[in-house]
Amino acid sequence: MNGFVSFVSSGPGDPELLTVRAVNRLREAEVVLYDDLSSGPILDLAPTTADLISVGKRAGRASPRQDHVSRLLIDHAATGLKVVRLKSGDSGMFGRLEEEITALRAAGIGYEIVPGITAPSAACAAAGIPLTRRLNARRVQFVTGHDVTGALPEGLNWTALADPQAVTAVFMARATFPALAERLMAHGLAPGTPTLMAQGVSTPAQSFRRDTLAGLAAHLTDAAPDPAPTLILYGALAE
Repeated sequence: MNGFVSFVSSGPGDPELLTVRAVNRLREAEVVLYDDLSSGPILDLAPTTADLISVGKRAGRASPRQDHVSRLLIDHAATGLKVVRLKSGDSGMFGRLEEEITALRAAGIGYEIVPGITAPSAACAAAGIPLTRRLNARRVQFVTGHDVTGALPEGLNWTALADPQAVTAVFMARATFPALAERLMAHGLAPGTPTLMAQGVSTPAQSFRRDTLAGLAAHLTDAAPDPAPTLILYGALAE
């Protein structure tokens, strides 16, 4: 009899920000396949008898091939085990959830998705501001800061991204933000647009930098590389 796979979203990293369902699934797990950003104290919630397997994915670092990760999920679940696939943030946001779901469906293995707190929500909460300003922001939009090659994605909707009445959250943004900001200003977004860079949200290394669009772009142009998970928000942000 096949087992079952729970895609558990670990949120920004603080175990206290996990959902009750996420905690329950971890406590019941027999196998946990975890991403690098989901390691640490969250793994302490799994039973000591659980098999913990790192399938870590971090930008700029070597990581297992996606087909290998999918194969591990199938092989463990096929033996009848309760498998947790632990993903950082919300598992459905700019990750590889779809590929893994497709593989499980093809193998006839059941699964569930346990949602989690997204990086933009966690970052704004930690910074003490709302994600949207009720009278100023007409929408919030999420965009990835790079494509699979690490470059700024092609085909972005620059009119929407340069909307000063939107709050835009850029995931994995540090390396490409100077180029992104240049394109945004070329499409009419003011250089003085409020901007917030959040790194390591909810971890002991948490840090924030409030700046302007042009100011943060200039800072990151000269800054040394930093592997900390980075989210950048700009637009109609609360002061």
